[in-house]
Amino acid sequence: MPDPKQPWIPICPGLKRKTIALGEKMMQVYVILDAGAKMPEHKHVHEQICTCVKGKIRLIVQGKPVELGPGESFLLNSNVPHGAEVDVETHVVDTFSPPREDMLKLDAEQAANCT
Repeated sequence: MPDPKQPWIPICPGLKRKTIALGEKMMQVYVILDAGAKMPEHKHVHEQICTCVKGKIRLIVQGKPVELGPGESFLLNSNVPHGAEVDVETHVVDTFSPPREDMLKLDAEQAANCT
């Protein structure tokens, strides 16, 4: 579970995240998606593994749905267009390689605002 002292960072309406592990070549973030939330299609150079912890997530990968329930994972290769949607509150752990510099920058800005 995420560190309760670390602030949540909004991704888009109905989605928030916390970085939970950071290494030299990978990172993990814990994401909570509110019921009905949608993550718009996007892509990035990072490989990503999405693991559903609670609820059910529908990844839209290159326009095709992929359903994940608790304990199920899906690998997204670099630069593959993807988005997500949920009907119920859903928790996922996303693992990225290499670490997402854009997320780490927001983490640092949020931490600076909390001091």
